[in-house]
Amino acid sequence: MIDLHPLKLELVERIGWLIRLRWVAAAGTLVGIAVARLVEPALPVLPLVLVTAAIVFYNTLFLLYARYLWRRRGTGLRRRRSPIFAAVQIVLDLFALTALLHFSGGIENPFGVFLLFHVIIASILLPRLASFGVALLASTLYAGLAFSELAGWLPHIHLPQLADPWHYANPTYVAAHVTAVVLTLWLAAAMASSVAERLRRRTQELLQANQVCEINRSELAEMNERLRQLDAARTQFIVMVAHELRAPMGAIISALNLVLGGYAPPEKQREVLERAQARAYELLDLIRDLLELVRARRIEGPAQGVPVRAEKVLENVLGLLRVEAESKGLSIEVKVPPDLPPVLAGEDSLRSVWTNLISNAIKYNRPGGRVTITLTQDGDRVVGSVEDTGIGIAREDMPRLFEEFFRSEQAKAMVQRGTGVGLAIVKRTVESYGGRVWVESELGKGSKFSFSLPKAPDIQAAAPPGEIQKADQA
Repeated sequence: MIDLHPLKLELVERIGWLIRLRWVAAAGTLVGIAVARLVEPALPVLPLVLVTAAIVFYNTLFLLYARYLWRRRGTGLRRRRSPIFAAVQIVLDLFALTALLHFSGGIENPFGVFLLFHVIIASILLPRLASFGVALLASTLYAGLAFSELAGWLPHIHLPQLADPWHYANPTYVAAHVTAVVLTLWLAAAMASSVAERLRRRTQELLQANQVCEINRSELAEMNERLRQLDAARTQFIVMVAHELRAPMGAIISALNLVLGGYAPPEKQREVLERAQARAYELLDLIRDLLELVRARRIEGPAQGVPVRAEKVLENVLGLLRVEAESKGLSIEVKVPPDLPPVLAGEDSLRSVWTNLISNAIKYNRPGGRVTITLTQDGDRVVGSVEDTGIGIAREDMPRLFEEFFRSEQAKAMVQRGTGVGLAIVKRTVESYGGRVWVESELGKGSKFSFSLPKAPDIQAAAPPGEIQKADQA
C-alpha cells in the first residue's frame, strides 16, 4: 500500500487556504454591496448583508474546528476528517452563493461564474465522484434559482444596468443560459477532476518510487556500514596477527643469530637453541590457532550440522589431553548420562570446542586441582560444561573474554605461552550451529565454561550409531 500522507496533508493545507479565502470573499462581498447600492438603489441590502453575515458565522465555526483538528495533529484525525470537512465547506458556499445571486439579480448577475470556481476547487481537493456531486449540486441550485424566478415562485431582483428586463422571464433565454452554465460546470468537473486524478496518480507513483529509493538507500547504507566494519575487522585482524607473529619469530631469529654468529659460547648454545625451539612451538601453536580462527570466521550465517555424539568426541579429546593433565597432578571427572541424544554440529568443529575448553582448564589450573566435565540434556538442547579449580577470571575481564587475542593479566602471569584466540574460536563455532556459550567464574576460585547445542531430530537420533554422519562444517 502507498503512503498517502503527503496527499492528505496537502488537503489539510488547502482547507486552511479555503478558510482564509472565505474571509477575503466576505469582505469583498460587503464592498461590492456598498458599491452596487450606489449604482442600483433598489438592490436589497439587508438580505445580502444577512447572507454575508451567515458566511462570516459559519467560517468562524470552520476556523475553530480547524484549530481543534490542529491540536489533534499526530493522531490521524486531521487526515481522516479533512475530505468531509472540505466537502461541507464547498456545499455551504454553494448555498450561500446561490442566495447572494438570488438577491442580486439571479441569472442577470455575472458573478454566477463563481459556481465554476467551487466546482474546480472540489475537483482538485476531492475524489472524482465527489467533484461530480458538487457539479450536480451547483447545476441544480443554479437551474432551480433561474426556473423558480421564471415561474414566479421566487421574486426576481432586476439589474437594469446589467441586463434587459425580459431576459429572466424569457423561457428560451433562461433554458439556453442554464444549459450553457450546467454544461460548463460538468465539463469543468470532468476536465479538472481528470487532471487532478492524473496528478494524484503521478504523485502516488512518485511517493512509491521515493519509498523504494528510501528502502534501497537504507539497505545500501546498512551494506556500506557492514562492509566498513568488515574492512575494519580485517585490518585489525591483520595487525593483530602480524603483532603476534613478530614476537616469536624475532626471538627465534635472535637465538639462531647468536649461535650462527658465534656469540653464544658452546656450553650455552644448547640452552639458546632450546629457547628457539620453545618459541618455534609457540609459533606453531599460534599458526594452528590462527588457521582454526580463520576457519571459524569463514562461517557466514547458520552452519549445516549433522548428528554427532558429543560424548564420543569428548572421549577422543580426553585421550589426547589426559597425559598433560596427569603431568600437573590434575584429576578429571566426567559426568555423561547414558541416554544422551546426539547434537547437530560438525565433528571436527565440536572437537575444536572440547579441545580449547579442556586445554584451558588444564593450562590455567593449579597443580593437584580438578577438572569436571559434564554433558546434560536441557529440553531440545545438549549442554556441555568444563569446570576447573584454577586461577579464575576477574570481573572486569569478563566482557572481553571471548575477544580475539585477549588474555587476562592473571593468565599471562601464570602461562606465558598462549595466543588468546581459543575462546573466540569456541564462541564462533558454537554460535554458527545455533548454540551459545557462557561462563561463570570467580577470581582465584576457578571457572566454569558452558555451551549448548541443539539436539538432532528424533528421526535421526534414533538411527543406528554407524549411520550417524561425521563431517567438518568449517
